[in-house]
Amino acid sequence: MLLQRNKLGSVRPPKRCRSDMDNTSTSDIVIINGNSHPDLANMVAERMGLKNGGCSVFHKSNRETIVEISDSVRGKDIYIIQTGTKDANNNIMELLIMAYACKTSSARSIVGVIPYLPYSKQCKMRKRGCIVSKLLAKMMCTSGLTHIITMDLHQKEIQGFFDIPVDNLRASPFLLQYIQESIPDYRNSVIVARNPGVAKKANSYAERLRLGLAVIHGEQKEAESDEVDGRYSPPPTRAYSNILGNSIEMCTLSASSSRTRTTSVSVGVPEHPVKVKPPLTIVGDVNGRIAIMVDDLIDDVESFVAAAEMLKDNGACKIYVLATHGLLSSDAPRLLEESVIDEIVVTNTIPHEIQKLQCNKIKTIDISILIAEAIRRIHNKESMSYLFRNVTLED
Repeated sequence: MLLQRNKLGSVRPPKRCRSDMDNTSTSDIVIINGNSHPDLANMVAERMGLKNGGCSVFHKSNRETIVEISDSVRGKDIYIIQTGTKDANNNIMELLIMAYACKTSSARSIVGVIPYLPYSKQCKMRKRGCIVSKLLAKMMCTSGLTHIITMDLHQKEIQGFFDIPVDNLRASPFLLQYIQESIPDYRNSVIVARNPGVAKKANSYAERLRLGLAVIHGEQKEAESDEVDGRYSPPPTRAYSNILGNSIEMCTLSASSSRTRTTSVSVGVPEHPVKVKPPLTIVGDVNGRIAIMVDDLIDDVESFVAAAEMLKDNGACKIYVLATHGLLSSDAPRLLEESVIDEIVVTNTIPHEIQKLQCNKIKTIDISILIAEAIRRIHNKESMSYLFRNVTLED
């Protein structure tokens, strides 16, 4: 290759043709995956016109995880596709070991593509536990991941737990398109939030579809936030309360006139009043309408079944459940099959082929095109905001 000199005598590299740039951009991408969802990884690689990288992940007889990468990853951009399933702990360890293996093999960048982030619901302090999502984020950053691609986090604030960039993709355009194209007479529908916590998401769907909104208030099962927190100290004894009340009263009498507006209590530390949840009630009209419940995750379906029965009792003609992640643990397929729910629609962020064999009501939407486009844009250093404005199902 000949080097050209300009008028000042400095050396400048020759111009690269477009074909050379295209070859470089595709050859620098390596897609590998663990055992959580190989079908999704193959679909993403096929949409990008790439071959799935050679990476084998297996377990020894003592259940230790072994990762072997057959292809060279030196100086390349690695995309590890590994989602969360029922076997969440093994999924996490496989991801961490694969990332560290790429890091020690001198990969240029390591992007973790995690459509469903495990432990995302444990993002708040409960009793004397811990915020597990924060711990998981630290582990991923330490293993060598330089970027995270995920989808519909349980709480958007989880992105703040990571010290690396996080792209939280949205599956709502796919679900909205399904409602418009696959639900007959969807204009006669009402978007339902099965509890007040999902009201914000349900309201977003209702505004985009220009439909009504209904919220189910009250629950049969006690929420985690209402459980007795073990961090609270036992109530003070009567003698201690009297002593504390007298001391507070004496301090109040001797206070200056500028603090006379301060209110004191003479019975010690006040106790937290007990929360009493009302029975299940629906705020909104669903009589003669198609009820569409939306959520980010379907795992234990007892609350969905109870909400569906109440919607049916209040006159709903059909009931649909739409969610991004379909974990469907335990007896969820059987309960859904026996319920009054007409159809359950989830994306393929989590494999659920076995559950579909047990329940004919489960339908799947493919979101591999969204993940493939996100990988392409990150690799080519293009803006990701386009995916949040114009996501379609077109190839």
